[in-house]
Amino acid sequence: MVSWVPLLAMALMCWIFSAGQPQRLPIAVWNEDGASPLSRQLVRMLEATPGFARDVQRGAGASVALLHNAQLATHSSLLQRDVRQVVGTLSAGVEMQALAKRGTPARALQLRVEPIRTQLVALFNVSTNYEQFLATTLVPALVHILAMTAGAWSVGRELRDRTLGQWLHGAGGAAAVLAALLGKLLAPLALLWASALACLLYLSQLRGWAVAGSLAWIALGLALLVAVSLAAGAALAGLTLSLRTAMSGAGLLSAPAFAFSGVGFPLLAMSGSARTWAEAMPYTHYARLQIEQWQMSAPPAQSLPVVAGLLLATLALLALATVGLLRGLRRPERWGAR
Repeated sequence: MVSWVPLLAMALMCWIFSAGQPQRLPIAVWNEDGASPLSRQLVRMLEATPGFARDVQRGAGASVALLHNAQLATHSSLLQRDVRQVVGTLSAGVEMQALAKRGTPARALQLRVEPIRTQLVALFNVSTNYEQFLATTLVPALVHILAMTAGAWSVGRELRDRTLGQWLHGAGGAAAVLAALLGKLLAPLALLWASALACLLYLSQLRGWAVAGSLAWIALGLALLVAVSLAAGAALAGLTLSLRTAMSGAGLLSAPAFAFSGVGFPLLAMSGSARTWAEAMPYTHYARLQIEQWQMSAPPAQSLPVVAGLLLATLALLALATVGLLRGLRRPERWGAR
């Protein structure tokens, strides 16, 4: 669960979003305008609509009805965008032809049809590619889940199997318990961090999504995300002295982390309680660091508070896990609990 399975899961994640954007989405055309040139042109461009050419020629205008399934949010938004663009282009062309027939000078046509222009400038992810948007952020989210689960399992298994005393044999104080805990968590830390970093390097170097800022800061933030996740899982097991409770808590905290991170749904639009929950999750802050460094080319100082916060949270959670294990050593009757 900390070696080849994460690599396989991340490879699957990258493969899922490798297309970048959904392509060739099927649409059905209901054309009640017969075989008029205008409706055929609209069909060729994208869509059709009832009574189109007749109403346009009379000057009454017409409408294009797009029936879309809003539950499929991505498909729906893409279809709406393309239909608006195509119908707008066709409508402007019809208007310009009508004005030209009335003798409007060619230079004035563009100004008459579009007196005020909107200039849309995309600052980041200009190609609106889902591989850059989702794959690069879902990989760390997946590692966050795996790391918190690994931390809970590593410590909780010693409790379940009644081997806590054997593992911490000779640990006479907090420093010795902390050293034993760090030794246990070091291997999953190295493996999960290396797996996630390899995946991000694949996306940035081989898939062409170049990092605009500092890849080193992303790697450091990723290491701290794995560390704080492992420490959180270990703290859950140490404080509850139950593998089952620790695993449940790890799933409760880590699984919805991406949904509350602000990547898919903006933090500013969340309710107060939802935003409080989001800000308490370490992945929310790491996601901000990665987006700042990967896409925004933010200076490292901009991400320094996130790095410091993740480090402090890791130390605090390790301290809680150590306290819980010391308490567990004094309560052997709790060993073996599920």
